[in-house]
Amino acid sequence: MGEQKDYTKQELIQINKAFDNLLSSTYQKLNKNDETLIRQAFELAKDAHEGQRRKSGEPYIFHPIAVAKIVANDIGLGSVAIASALLHDVVEDTEITHDEIYDKFGEKISRIVRGLTKIKKLQGENISIQAENFRKMILTLNDDVRVILVKLADRLHNMQTMDAMPRYKQERIAAETLYIYAPLAHKLGLYNIKNQLEDLGLKYTEPEVYKEIESKIEESRAEADAYLKKFTNIIKDSLKKEGLQFEIIGRFKSIFSIYRKIKEKKVSFEEVYDKFAIRIIYKSDKANEKFLAWKIYSVVTDHFKPNPSRLRDWISQPKSTGYEALHTTVMGPEKKWVEVQIRSERMNEIAEKGYAAHYKYKNKSDKEIGIEGWLNKLKDLLESQDQSAEEFIEDFKLNLFTKEIFVLTPNGDVISLPKGATPLDFAFAIHTEVGKHCRGAIVNGKLVQLNYTLKSGDVVKIITSPNQFPKLNWLDFVKTGRAKSKIKAYLKQEQNDIIEEGKEILHRKLKQLKLKYNEDTINKLVNYLNLKTSKDLFYNIGAGIIDNKMLKNFANAQSNVLYNFFRKKLRRKPSDFQPKDETVSINYDTIVFGPDEQQLDYSLANCCNPIPGDEIFGFTTINEGIKVHKKDCPNALNLHANYGYRIISARWIDSTKHDFIVHLKISGLDRKGMAKDITKLITDDENLEMKNINLKSQAHVFSGEISLYVKNTEILKKVIKDLKAIEGVKSVERIK
Repeated sequence: MGEQKDYTKQELIQINKAFDNLLSSTYQKLNKNDETLIRQAFELAKDAHEGQRRKSGEPYIFHPIAVAKIVANDIGLGSVAIASALLHDVVEDTEITHDEIYDKFGEKISRIVRGLTKIKKLQGENISIQAENFRKMILTLNDDVRVILVKLADRLHNMQTMDAMPRYKQERIAAETLYIYAPLAHKLGLYNIKNQLEDLGLKYTEPEVYKEIESKIEESRAEADAYLKKFTNIIKDSLKKEGLQFEIIGRFKSIFSIYRKIKEKKVSFEEVYDKFAIRIIYKSDKANEKFLAWKIYSVVTDHFKPNPSRLRDWISQPKSTGYEALHTTVMGPEKKWVEVQIRSERMNEIAEKGYAAHYKYKNKSDKEIGIEGWLNKLKDLLESQDQSAEEFIEDFKLNLFTKEIFVLTPNGDVISLPKGATPLDFAFAIHTEVGKHCRGAIVNGKLVQLNYTLKSGDVVKIITSPNQFPKLNWLDFVKTGRAKSKIKAYLKQEQNDIIEEGKEILHRKLKQLKLKYNEDTINKLVNYLNLKTSKDLFYNIGAGIIDNKMLKNFANAQSNVLYNFFRKKLRRKPSDFQPKDETVSINYDTIVFGPDEQQLDYSLANCCNPIPGDEIFGFTTINEGIKVHKKDCPNALNLHANYGYRIISARWIDSTKHDFIVHLKISGLDRKGMAKDITKLITDDENLEMKNINLKSQAHVFSGEISLYVKNTEILKKVIKDLKAIEGVKSVERIK
């Protein structure tokens, strides 16, 4: 923003005109006190921002006025939010302080403005700044949801006015918008804002595609308008005969919606079969809404054949956003598919305004729906602030489900879950304790596994046991942020408990071995057992991985020449719960990927040229396999924002000091002692560590899986060869 000390006379006229337009276009009725509050905020913002200009050259004050107008009209909030929108940049960009905002406007507006103040670069934290910004923004939900709603308005206006920005900034901001802001608007029921954010996001991330679809819509608009008029004329008379008061609106679907269908279906613009949508908005009191909706559906389907697979009844079971409507897709004139949305005026207002209209129509007797229910689902996540910013955002994204399923408890209560959810997600949705002690599930009368994928309409009964507790592998298949958050919290607490127990056991064992329990002894023991930290030591002792024999060997090694021999023979026992320390040898020669730290084919990205020892991540490309980028690569944020699902964790290691986990599939003819022979060969003969072994036997034939740690492929080949030599073993294969 450049410096210009005063507004010109013409600019002042335009500024005041824009403000008057704001006051006249509010969704909620304003009284004199409301108007006074908003005007005071406007005057302070106008004076504070004087001399500041946007990249386009216009006075900066036009931005907060435009944001306030979106807040007032498109989102439908009241005077407090409107005033906060006008003030949202004054603390960051001017000399006005939070204390002055508090003194002039009170606690509510001060809190919202504080939440809206942009977050400066964080010092001394090796994390994604943007992810941290998101975390801070989302955490303000605990204080006042209006912070997020004004933030969405701010983002929308910034997206609408990005033409003057450099290309790289346009791409970054658009990627962030598509990554979290558009899904957030959708989840809050702000469908108009969601559509605008998606279209503008596409405009700057894939401008050529955007322009092509936009031009094709314009080319076919006259033809489409004529077609939609023909369609509506057919049903108008029939609806009038039923005594209905209604309005019919026809439109093209959004550019982004058409783009998504082209990508998903791999078709051309002309081949997208439902580019049109008809909205029938009818007058009704609350009691007759459902009856009249189905009456209109009956009239429409009397004229046009419906696609039975495309019927959506969001009236009987509203979306978690509070959205209600009846959707159907019918075969219109000229054999073209047309989506028909049937809404009452109340439903339409909620669809248009989301949060504001939801509360306008909400009765105290209503069950928790819409934003209240969603915020309650987020509370557990919002309280889990000890994870990294990136982990927080990934977990939060799990709560931005665009597709939902509805499952039933045995009592008939409806629980909404994301598509792909499991009985374990259902259990945690019922209650944390039900989830923690979930042992099994009965779905539609049949016993199923905990990773079973639920479908809408399933009746789910959870089987619990006081002896069952969360397991690490539960994180592999649960879908909801709540379930992940609760499982992680339990595992962390269990890990801490085991560490504390390990400390007590070690203190007792060292005393028996006549060794001092002090920092020097613990450090020597950590080095002797080739562990990373003292926490590793305490955990492995508490978990029983380090036994009495190993501790006795250590004691002997302190006083005789066998020290080096025993140190080589003893192997590290990694913990299932303790994350690996990022500190490794200076002899970096290998990159490992994912939670199992596998060696995969890769190439180094030219954009940042990572070298051994750099902090890195992997990015899976369509044609070139895995590309390795530095964490501070200039393309990192764009890749995370647009293609988060393709990112894979990676790090440099010294392969001579690193164990890799491998999974083997084994089968053969069962006999007495088979499991013992397999275990003995791996742990005693090969001197390797097994993470897991799971063998099943039926009709004298056994099969199963073994997970173990090896240093390299040569050792793995030898293990496989020796396992095959065991009597009765027929097949041993590595599971990729």
